[in-house]
Amino acid sequence: MSGWRVLPGRDRESELLAQPLEAVLGGESRALVVHGEPGVGKTALLDHALAHTPGARIARAAGIQSEMELAYSGLHQLCVPLLEHADRLPTHHHDALTTALGLHDGPTPDRFLVGLAVLGLLAEAARGQPLICLIDDAQWLDRASAQTLAFTARRLGAESVAMLFVTRRTSDIPELDGLPDLLLTGLSDHDARALLATALPWPVDERVRDRIIAEARGNPLALLQLHRGLTPAELTGGFGPAPATALPTRIETSFQRQLTPLPSPTRQLLLLAAAEPLGDPTLLWKAAHYLGISPEAAAPAAAVELLTIDNQVRFHHPLERSAIYTAASPDERRHAHHALAYATDPHADPDRHAWHAAQATTHPDTTIADALEHSAARAQARGGLAAAAAFLERAAHLTPDAGHRTQRALAAAHAKHRAGIPTAAQALISLAEAGPLTTHQQADINLLRAQIAFTTRRGNDAPRLLLEAAQKFETINPRKARETYLEALSAAMFAGLLADSGCIREIAEAARTAPPAAEPACAADLLLDALAVLFTDGYAAAVPLLRRVLGAFRSEDIPTEEALRWFWLASRVPSLLWDFDTLDVINARFVTLARDAGALAELPIALCARILVLTARGDLEAAEQMVGELETVTEATTSPVVPYGALLLAAWRGNESKVDTLIHTTTTGSFRRGEGIGLFFVGWAQALLYNSLGRYTDALAAAEQAAKQQEMTGLPTWLVQVELIEATARSGMPGRAAFALKQLTDVTRASSTEWGLGIAARSRALLTDGPAAERIYRTAIHRLCRAGLRGELARAHLVYGEWLRRRRQRVAARQQLRTAYDMFTDLGMEAFAGRAGRELRATGATTRKRANGTPNLLTPQEGQIARLAREGLSNAEIGARLFISPRTVEWHLRRIFKKLHISSRKQLDG
Repeated sequence: MSGWRVLPGRDRESELLAQPLEAVLGGESRALVVHGEPGVGKTALLDHALAHTPGARIARAAGIQSEMELAYSGLHQLCVPLLEHADRLPTHHHDALTTALGLHDGPTPDRFLVGLAVLGLLAEAARGQPLICLIDDAQWLDRASAQTLAFTARRLGAESVAMLFVTRRTSDIPELDGLPDLLLTGLSDHDARALLATALPWPVDERVRDRIIAEARGNPLALLQLHRGLTPAELTGGFGPAPATALPTRIETSFQRQLTPLPSPTRQLLLLAAAEPLGDPTLLWKAAHYLGISPEAAAPAAAVELLTIDNQVRFHHPLERSAIYTAASPDERRHAHHALAYATDPHADPDRHAWHAAQATTHPDTTIADALEHSAARAQARGGLAAAAAFLERAAHLTPDAGHRTQRALAAAHAKHRAGIPTAAQALISLAEAGPLTTHQQADINLLRAQIAFTTRRGNDAPRLLLEAAQKFETINPRKARETYLEALSAAMFAGLLADSGCIREIAEAARTAPPAAEPACAADLLLDALAVLFTDGYAAAVPLLRRVLGAFRSEDIPTEEALRWFWLASRVPSLLWDFDTLDVINARFVTLARDAGALAELPIALCARILVLTARGDLEAAEQMVGELETVTEATTSPVVPYGALLLAAWRGNESKVDTLIHTTTTGSFRRGEGIGLFFVGWAQALLYNSLGRYTDALAAAEQAAKQQEMTGLPTWLVQVELIEATARSGMPGRAAFALKQLTDVTRASSTEWGLGIAARSRALLTDGPAAERIYRTAIHRLCRAGLRGELARAHLVYGEWLRRRRQRVAARQQLRTAYDMFTDLGMEAFAGRAGRELRATGATTRKRANGTPNLLTPQEGQIARLAREGLSNAEIGARLFISPRTVEWHLRRIFKKLHISSRKQLDG
């Protein structure tokens, strides 16, 4: 890097920092977390590096401890100076960002949509020149800003953007976990001595110098500060044993020692500056004037290099702010906040005005509490749930009326839960319980506790807690009671056998006695009634109700919020009815709605379900690409899901090693989260894989194990029954499949679809001897061909061919086995293809040599981008789908065109 120089003692760190900055100047993007103890020189190193980075634009933000409860306050610092580029963002991204920043009113934006908007804004700002974003004191960022900036940092590609985070410990910000990091440690003794020499203008006793160096442990700020406040005599004669306090506290103490000789007005001014996070000199002087502090009070602070006031109020080191605020008494802090509340315009900045006013009082105050509640509503509208919870929590403490206080504490608890802070939510529940509770509030508390149990660990106790909450709501809020019953059934189906024995039937029986739905019944009401009958009276009785559910959820009239909330549960209904067309429609719509709404909590579930549908259809290539998108989503959101879709895809592929790896991941995650449904998927995938490999005894054991889980999950019975029937037939134990075949036959007759009747015919043929078997095999092939499920159809050809070979009808067997072999090969079902190939060779035929194909020139991400471009998506749409900027999409497309020797999107079809 031209003109690059290093700080004394920081040669290695400077070189490591130079690498990402050089990459950004070269057109790439980088993210880096620089961490180390307070005073170790993180900000100084970065400032020095940025001063020697020519041609880059620098954007800055800093976490401020007193701003941690204000949603997007850190993001506001970084993005507002760049908003000149916001007009080039897609409309929904522009609206999400400006709403989050409080610049416009609008629907509450999804935080990941805000993240995409920030990514796009940074990319646009970097078009003219490389952009370096420095986020200092990241440990004090508000939660919404931390989540958004971490999301953005993970999605950087070819934008010429660097995001440099400065924090004390990487553990302070879980969202940054996994990003490249640079740990700054203390200076060596040699460099420490050199630095100390620059700070001491008089001779120092050698033993005293050694003690200072030993106590500072190479911390540059400690070396520069620990001697302050000590006289030359103390430095030349020693100053006693080393204190036992931790270094950061001692550094703060050294700052506090500097306050003692300062005049009282200067100390008051410093406290105002420490409590006022905006660094606005006009605001500071207005508050100072209110306290009778003259401008001359700033001079002593500037003389000892504590504070600079020009066009901005700046402390020379972040620790100075916390040291000054900590050194003040509670009364002094309240006095400062009172002045800042006076100075803050309640119309232009109502949230900070309310916050300062709240910090200035210790007594209940209805006016301030009401203002905080209004601030909470504004924060929630911007998507700042953690900030809304903080406002509501403080409002609750300042509310004199006990009933109103309970109401606000409950609202704060719900906000904390939705913001992903369950421990704080539990504490607020305790605050709410301290006051008088209405019956409705007690039921609401029970519901919230159950929801926390479900979201934190899919808890074994969550279904029963939700059941109890639903029962309490029956007499006071029937609508909410029905929704809670549906949540309880959902939780029980997730928990499976890991829930209490008999819990799902108990919930279903209670739901059947719940107040009836209001007319006309909504889709969720129909779903609850159908599932309650299914788990109490059985499949046949539930079929008419299940069909009504399909009509409701397939309708375009269902509200988006209701669809997103219940689609994952409703998508099981078409599988129960063997209605693949409706399953395809509902599932595809679920994915589209989640994408369009930016509902990234629901999108991983929708994508996982879509993978299962695509594998059932036999479209493994599309399923593979969907797995890639799911991995992109979970990486971007840092909220991994158990990989059910990837597990079933690997089983259909016949990839035993990958199945084993995913089984370990799934099993571990299922037990950790109390998610018994995962154990069912493990058994199903194993049974499918072992049948494809011809290991029928293993397949039977896996299928029987999965069958024990199936009833408790509410999943369609055919999923395991077809594997169990094939495994028993090929293991020479057909008697063990009789009950499974009866169940399968009963449900497929009731549903009467080509898919169901075709699967049932194939299964029945496996257990049939004599000429009747041939007719049933042909029926299965005919029906599955009409159903359009290629993998299942290929399996029908395979088992029919195997049956013909055993009857020594070699010519007919070859025809069926070759059809199966070619289909499996084309579909990428390697293990089934291997089984078909072995059978085909046993008839005396040869198998065609599989083409090696051309090497895959594209990376997985390039493959995704090429597929989406081929489908007609714009760069902005592809970027939104894959959580990268349009500029990175553009960069990848140039690489794709070069690799494929083409020059336009139209040629991607070739």
